[in-house]
Amino acid sequence: MTISKLAGKTAPTEILEDIAALKEAYYRLKPDPNITEQQVSFGTSGHRGCSLKQTFNEHHIATISQAIIEYRQQENINGPIYIGMDTHALSAEAQKTAIEVFVANKQAVIIQGNGLYTPTPVISHAILEHNKDQTAPLADGVVITPSHNPPADGGFKYNLTHGGPADEDTTNRIQQRANELLAENLEGVQRLEYSQAIQSKFVTKQDLILSYVKDLETIVDMQAIKKANLKLGVDPMGGAGIDYWQPIADYYDLDISIVNDKVDPQFGFMPCDHDGKIRMDCSSPYAMAKLIDIKDQFDLGFANDPDADRHGIVTPTHGIMNPNHYLSVAIHYLATHRSSWNQQVKIGKTLVSSSMIDRVVTALNKNLYEVPVGFKWFVEGLFSGEVAFGGEESAGASFLRFDGSSWSTDKDGLILNLLAAEILAVTGKNPSQYYQELTEQFGSPLYKRIDAAATPKQKNILKQLSADKVKESLLAGEKITAKLTHAPGNNAAIGGLKVVTDKGWFAARPSGTEDIYKIYAESFIDENHLNLIIKEAQAIVLNAMS
Repeated sequence: MTISKLAGKTAPTEILEDIAALKEAYYRLKPDPNITEQQVSFGTSGHRGCSLKQTFNEHHIATISQAIIEYRQQENINGPIYIGMDTHALSAEAQKTAIEVFVANKQAVIIQGNGLYTPTPVISHAILEHNKDQTAPLADGVVITPSHNPPADGGFKYNLTHGGPADEDTTNRIQQRANELLAENLEGVQRLEYSQAIQSKFVTKQDLILSYVKDLETIVDMQAIKKANLKLGVDPMGGAGIDYWQPIADYYDLDISIVNDKVDPQFGFMPCDHDGKIRMDCSSPYAMAKLIDIKDQFDLGFANDPDADRHGIVTPTHGIMNPNHYLSVAIHYLATHRSSWNQQVKIGKTLVSSSMIDRVVTALNKNLYEVPVGFKWFVEGLFSGEVAFGGEESAGASFLRFDGSSWSTDKDGLILNLLAAEILAVTGKNPSQYYQELTEQFGSPLYKRIDAAATPKQKNILKQLSADKVKESLLAGEKITAKLTHAPGNNAAIGGLKVVTDKGWFAARPSGTEDIYKIYAESFIDENHLNLIIKEAQAIVLNAMS
């Protein structure tokens, strides 16, 4: 991977986005329904795009919102729609459009009382809390965010009544209807001027902050953190978490320093990521450079991406933690410190997450639940309480409350950060030190992800690959023990291939947007073994695709 000379350095003025131009383009530019790239397209995290590229404009949001209304009517979902948004420039504009459509359709909506930002996990938590009253009409919600993507991007996703991201069947229905409305020049979309809509009886402004903050003691040992007198530093990265950390500090009397309190849609305060772009990725050592620089000022530091569904952990002893390492620590700690959890619960991981997790879960005699890439695969289990923890390699996770009931069915970076503080408070070891102890017991894996070129035809073959197409019996000198095209946990297609040995593995998945496929690999031996796995992985994949 080529590292830009800007990586880790504060973004120079010349690469900052023109926010006025972004907003103007949101309203002025109209997507062409006959151009595939400009149609509504729901990926794993909703519809994403950029107004300047005609992929995230007013017409996209209006048609998606109308399609959601029609879906709700078909499914008899009659409760309020919770709306959350992050601090990206296009998020507030998209929220206005959504409110105009929802209110015109006489749908009740609930937004944050101060009219500002609401993280993804707070919306998930609010939906679940509302739906506990089984006599009331069920609520669902939307979150307007492109996650950690660059400042020019926008995103819009739909969460169902279980609080989690909508499943593929649901998003396919919404996507199809939205594109029909686009093709009909929005003829079926109902709208009401925003100035009227926001003042209507259908809009409720509610304090979502305090209800979430007060409930944190049901999932994290906040008193242990307080008693340990920890000095904590947090960087909200200019995101939706900005309104939450001070109330958390005040309510639980914690020593939390917000090291960056700026909210700027240009994100001009951010260090550039590895490729020289502004990307609010709290798992990147380049984007996290400023917090890493001051790590010695705190017992623990952490950060969140703009919608606060991802976590980043920084310790004074080791700096930024690899997300896979922290997932292993969180799982081991929770499995040994949540005595009220049902012993039969499953511990969830995506198939490209570290197999250190497999070793930890097996040693603890717990049930491993390995699923394809995407947090949506954990939603039903977290909702029912059958899955106690769901985590993915890209620093997203959630887990159950102390009593084993659901907290959120979407990723929650706030509780994962606070859990790191609980771990330090209870064990006296920060998560990096905790992980070092795990490596003494289970080994120290090396993990890498690379991109390899592939034609559209090859990508399609890889996506639909059958395991019997893999003829090799050895990988990097080891006997292959599994060739997977379906996840062991739920037998869902992984849209690619995973090959496993006793001391290593690789997974290959086609990119949805570029002519590449991604190779994830891990070795429990050394770097030479890891590089050999990657080299042979490419040969195995090419043979299988030919």
